[in-house]
Amino acid sequence: MTTPLDPSELIAAGASACAQALADRHVRAALLCDTAIARIEQRDGAINAVVVRDFDRARAQARAADAALARGERQPLLGVPMTVKESFNIAGLKTTWGILPFKDFVASEDAVVVQRLKAAGAVILGKTNVPPGLGDWQTNNPIHGRTVHPLDATRTPGGSSGGAAAALCAGMVALEVGSDIGGSIRMPAAFCGVYGHKPSHGLVPTRGHDVPTMATGAPDTLSVVGPLARSADDLLLALNVLAGPDTPDAAAYRLSLPAPRAAAWRDWRVLVIDSHPMAPASAQVRGAVNRLAAQLEDAGAHVARQSALLPDLKKVHEVYEAMLLTIVSQGDPQRKGTLSAYDWLALHHRRAGFQRQWAALFSQFDAVIFPAFGVVPFIHDDLPDMEARTLMIDGEPTPYVAQLAWAGMASLAGLPATAAPIGQTESGLPLGVQIVGGYLQDRTTIALAQALAGLGST
Repeated sequence: MTTPLDPSELIAAGASACAQALADRHVRAALLCDTAIARIEQRDGAINAVVVRDFDRARAQARAADAALARGERQPLLGVPMTVKESFNIAGLKTTWGILPFKDFVASEDAVVVQRLKAAGAVILGKTNVPPGLGDWQTNNPIHGRTVHPLDATRTPGGSSGGAAAALCAGMVALEVGSDIGGSIRMPAAFCGVYGHKPSHGLVPTRGHDVPTMATGAPDTLSVVGPLARSADDLLLALNVLAGPDTPDAAAYRLSLPAPRAAAWRDWRVLVIDSHPMAPASAQVRGAVNRLAAQLEDAGAHVARQSALLPDLKKVHEVYEAMLLTIVSQGDPQRKGTLSAYDWLALHHRRAGFQRQWAALFSQFDAVIFPAFGVVPFIHDDLPDMEARTLMIDGEPTPYVAQLAWAGMASLAGLPATAAPIGQTESGLPLGVQIVGGYLQDRTTIALAQALAGLGST
């Protein structure tokens, strides 16, 4: 075995660095695992991100990884320490979704993504915190309590994959997996200065990511699961592990995602948007987006600020909001948002029309960049009624729930969207954007996020 590398530095560098060092036998999986556990024990008391801990089994997984590496075996994540969002089933661990009646529910089998992570050799240390029912951009529930932002405890790390983003931001783990229906990967990634990828709808199986009373594995129209990471390279590494058809489709279908559409800056065609008719964005956020647009132009990319091909964003949000409310109303027909089957099918027809419009736009552009959320990390707000909450944007109170519009553009059409950090505010809070691409152009959005990392901060 050659001279070992510092395990703390490897975890902070991310999954790709850990995997390479392990494959090269510069570090042992057991040491990486113990280092990650120590970092959680030292740092998480004040943050409360890793709320379900499985350290004994993780140490056993790490020992098995070392034995496999010694035999010459190689897997993409062999020995890499990570966590997953609390809402994913892991056999033998509790899955509560932050909902008090489910506090004692124990999963009997692993979610598909957990199966794939384990098959790839990942060492899973435990699970990270969520809001109740994954239904907030803050991470606070009656079972596990509140997760705070690692850089400012008065502020939220986002949600609903808030614990995941916080654990990465604090350098406690090398990789995470979350879920997204209303920005739940993209928003916390942007808030915590890390990377997140909302895959094209259907690209990564969601089976095993189910409310305990509805564990059918039936996918819905909008939800996806995908990675959060400390680099765009790690997003691609994780996506290669997670993506692909579930049973029974896997008997006949194989995944072959298109290569990135561009490599050199002169070949990129990018539409940059800093405003939305349904969701305000702060001057801080718009300024960061506009500085990024200028950087892209300086680098040689073809940048547009408007396009007649862009769908009517107000109408997009109208359909998205109606579908979202219906999906989250499952199991409770009295909840707001319940539709007739006729109305539901009508929404699908409208959604298909928007998908065609996006496809036409992506015949002219490789990616669209716009805010992941309209503000930077905000102060915790415990008002129970989200519709009564407001966000102060440039001195004006604005509806909290209006910010769904930033997520809805990609979610409604099932498009890939990669969250990428683009700098910090003067006070040191992260700034981020989302990069949206054509359907199944996931490698393109991640490639652009990789390229942005080389541009420098705004």
